Amino acid sequence: MRLSRIIPSINMKNVLSIIFLLPIISSAQLKWTNVDSLFGLLPKDFHVYYSNDTLDGKPNIAYYVEAKLKSRHLEFKTDTTYKRRLTPKAFYTKNDNPLLVVNGTFFSFATNQNLNIVIKEGKMVSYNVNDIPAKGKDTFTYHHISGSALGITKKRKADVGWLFTDSARKYAVAFEKNPKVITDPLPKSSKYTYAPSLHHYPTRKRRLGIDESWKMQTAIGGGPVLLHDGAVRITNNEERKFVGKGISDKHPRTAMGYTKDGRLIILVIQGRVAGKAEGATLVQEANILKDLSCWEALNFDGGGSSCMLVNGKETILPSDKEGERAVPAVFIIKRN
Repeated sequence: MRLSRIIPSINMKNVLSIIFLLPIISSAQLKWTNVDSLFGLLPKDFHVYYSNDTLDGKPNIAYYVEAKLKSRHLEFKTDTTYKRRLTPKAFYTKNDNPLLVVNGTFFSFATNQNLNIVIKEGKMVSYNVNDIPAKGKDTFTYHHISGSALGITKKRKADVGWLFTDSARKYAVAFEKNPKVITDPLPKSSKYTYAPSLHHYPTRKRRLGIDESWKMQTAIGGGPVLLHDGAVRITNNEERKFVGKGISDKHPRTAMGYTKDGRLIILVIQGRVAGKAEGATLVQEANILKDLSCWEALNFDGGGSSCMLVNGKETILPSDKEGERAVPAVFIIKRN
């Protein structure tokens, strides 16, 4: 989705009202069919599923991939560019034809740069935009946000956290229980902005749900978080992603989550095709992932950016008339 959808402010009262109504206004139960045979030879711990069930009465096309995190046949990676973008197909070729390529981070159309964290082979190569200037009468204030990401450790354990990142730090700081948003006149934040307790308790251990060293082998950011501890929890206000009624707008979607029994779920939903595939709201997307048994999950860049390739073959059709949109970062699964 375009940069203009990433916002400086939102009405908290309206968002809370929407979130309290989530279980009432959307039930995203879909029937899924295994379509492994459409995508060539696949490892035994990797499967592709398809649904064209209506979504709350509207036409729908969606795919998801299920991959066992601890499978010795699979390797989980990211790739990114610097001040340029590539189509998913170009990333596929660049990375020697991996099993899966899917889009991830939000980005700036002006600079082609990621706006979210990317960790590649244990090293942060892209960082969250943690500081956003306010607008209007609040021009001289700044919103300090902790954007979300999904990470996978060396031991193949997945986690979703709200993060503070800084190029001067080797590791991100993760807030595992509650995302932090602070508004003040300072243009730059630090880990102490979000957690003053770190002044008094300098430690690498988790305190109050804070992991001062979020050590991931692979990670990719997006937002907002959709599921936390098995329940729908859309932290759009805290992450300041979408304006106005953006939480209920229908678009193509990309999302990722994991289950408590160690399965990674990657979901793409086709959209912007009237009468055939109208897309999904964040609420619907969250409920689909919950129905797929995800414990934690987050949304990634959607709209024309949504694209997932399996063995180089598209699943959903990208919504841009030009075809696949060039993006600066992707999540990749390789055969090991």
